[in-house]
Amino acid sequence: MRLLILGGSRFLGRAVVDDALARGWQVATFNRRGTSHADVESLIGDRLDPRSLDQLGAREWDVVVDTWAGAPRAVRDSARALAGRTERYVYVSSGSVYRPPPPPGGDESAPTVDASPDAEGGEYPELKRGAELAVEQEIGSRALIARAGLILGPREDVGRLPWWLLRMHRGGEVLCPAPSDLPLQYIDARDLARWMLDGAVGTFNAVGPPGHTTMGTLLEACRAVTGDRATLVWADPEFIQEQGVEPWQDLPIWIPESHEYRGMHAATVDKALASGLTPRPVEDTVRDTWEWLVDVDKQPPLREDLPAPGLDPAAERAILDAWRDRA
Repeated sequence: MRLLILGGSRFLGRAVVDDALARGWQVATFNRRGTSHADVESLIGDRLDPRSLDQLGAREWDVVVDTWAGAPRAVRDSARALAGRTERYVYVSSGSVYRPPPPPGGDESAPTVDASPDAEGGEYPELKRGAELAVEQEIGSRALIARAGLILGPREDVGRLPWWLLRMHRGGEVLCPAPSDLPLQYIDARDLARWMLDGAVGTFNAVGPPGHTTMGTLLEACRAVTGDRATLVWADPEFIQEQGVEPWQDLPIWIPESHEYRGMHAATVDKALASGLTPRPVEDTVRDTWEWLVDVDKQPPLREDLPAPGLDPAAERAILDAWRDRA
C-alpha cells in the first residue's frame, strides 16, 4: 500500500505515519518542513502554490490523508490533483463544523456552518467545512470525512493533557472541577489514525463515545502515573467560573454541564463505532503521553498559532484559598 500524507510531521500526522509503517506500507509526506523519519519519503512543497502539487499528481497512491486546517482552496486544489491518482482520500475535519452551539447527542446529520470550497480564509469552522465540501466535490464516494473531536495522546501539540500531567507532577493541591463523574469524550490520536487507514468511507463523528472516561478517572490516572505527588481538590464548577476561570482553556478538557458547548463532549458516534473505531483505555493514553513527556524533558512542543492552555499557578492558589475559606 502506498500512502501519501499531506502534513504528517506533527501529532496526528505522525500517528498516521507510525501506524502505516507498522502495517508495512510505503509512506510519503508532503509539507514545507519535510520529515526526519528514515523510513518515510519526504516531498517538499507549499500547498498554497498550485505548482507544488504537480509532483503529487504524477504518481499513484492507494490512500491520501489530508490534515490541512487552512484555506479550503488548498484542499480543493490538492484533491483535484489527486482525484484520479488515489483510491481513497481521507480528510481530517472537526466537530467544529456543526452550527454552534453543538447539540448534545448530535449525529452527522446536524446542521453545519455555511462555507465554500473556494474560500481563501475564514474562521476555523468555516475552513474545515469548506475543505469538507472541496473533498466531497472532487473525490465523491471515495472520501472519508473524519470529524474529529478532542484528540489526545503522545506528541499532543495543543498541550491539554500535557498540562494536567505536568500540573500533577508538580504536586500539592490541584484545583479540579466537580463533579468527578463528569463524562468526557475524546479520541487517542493513535486510535483515530488506525481507524482512518482501515478503509472506511463516508462522513463520521470520529471520536470516542461520551463517557468513555470521566474527569475524575482522567485526573486520577494523571496523578497516579506522575508519582502520586498531588492532592485533588474538587471545587464547585459555578464557584470556579465565578473566579474568572475559563473552561477548556484555563482548565483544559473541562466543559461543565451548564456550558453552551457541552455538546463537544456528547456527540453521537454510533456510526464510527459500528465501522470499527475502537478507543483504548484512558489509562493507556495517559501513561503513554507521560512517557513521551519524560522523553522530551517535560518540554512539549506546542503549536505557535494557539495560546498555551492552563491556569496560572498563583491564580490557582488564590482560588483554592477562596474555596477553602468558603467551605
